[in-house]
Amino acid sequence: MIAAAIATTVFIARTRATPFDFSLQGAKAPAAKSFDHFDFSSYWLATHGQPNLALRSQAAILVDLDTRQVLWSRDPETSRAPASLTKLVTAMVAVDDAGSLDRMVDVTKQATQVVPSVMGLTPGEQVTVRELIDGMFLDSGNDAAEALASGLVPRERFIRQMNQKAKSIGLTASHFATPSGLDTPGHGMSAHDLAHTAAYLDAYYPQLAAIAATKDIVIPATSTHKAFYPHNLNRLLWTYPGATGLKTGLTDNAGGCMLATATRGGRHLIAVVLNATGHSTDDAVTLLNYGFSVHPTRAFGPFGG
Repeated sequence: MIAAAIATTVFIARTRATPFDFSLQGAKAPAAKSFDHFDFSSYWLATHGQPNLALRSQAAILVDLDTRQVLWSRDPETSRAPASLTKLVTAMVAVDDAGSLDRMVDVTKQATQVVPSVMGLTPGEQVTVRELIDGMFLDSGNDAAEALASGLVPRERFIRQMNQKAKSIGLTASHFATPSGLDTPGHGMSAHDLAHTAAYLDAYYPQLAAIAATKDIVIPATSTHKAFYPHNLNRLLWTYPGATGLKTGLTDNAGGCMLATATRGGRHLIAVVLNATGHSTDDAVTLLNYGFSVHPTRAFGPFGG
């Protein structure tokens, strides 16, 4: 197991032209040939194991982005209902289609007929892609997700693009049937894929990462829509030192879900928690605290991590 982990780590290191730069100062997504698939090494787990953390979640993963190492995991590869964590992929595809966050979208009646979490859209309003993503990320608005999925291209095409996006960036246990993440047969993501998605979004969609890190936004009324006041449901932004995002989720099938990112002392961590109803935030804190308590490195060999 140790030999396999070392081989994987060496391969990753040798195929990286530049170190990972976790920054909100990025640009557009690169051409397909230069996509970074964010392979994560199991070297730390192979050489250090993992403590018996008191997590309630059915699946979880903790990744150190700077060394690209998995520091803790529980059933990370099983595809599960991801609830509103789906909206990370929805947002990326919307940006790809729109070309600009300022593009206007017409809100249809169908987009406003989803429950329970909503931004509060009204049929006939015209809002920008940025404003819809504000409502989708902070309020977890299902109406905003549906408006994006049907307002830029036909909804069926948008769903196909979500699955194409997943494949193109290297997700292996994800399939999408809805832009909102509401429980739908065949719709799922793994904890590993969600950590991968978060790393990709932060690297190549910095404007989306900045929105997810925002506590509150005021969207003033215009001639085409009323005022909106999105409020971030991610409690860690208020309570956890260094928290930078990223998304919460809850449905009957998914249970309570959390995708948490945090930066502290120049280090950058991602924690994913799936199916931990009532405990998703606490589980994320437990993982992040453990991650910041250890200090993995890129060095190879039994004494390197």
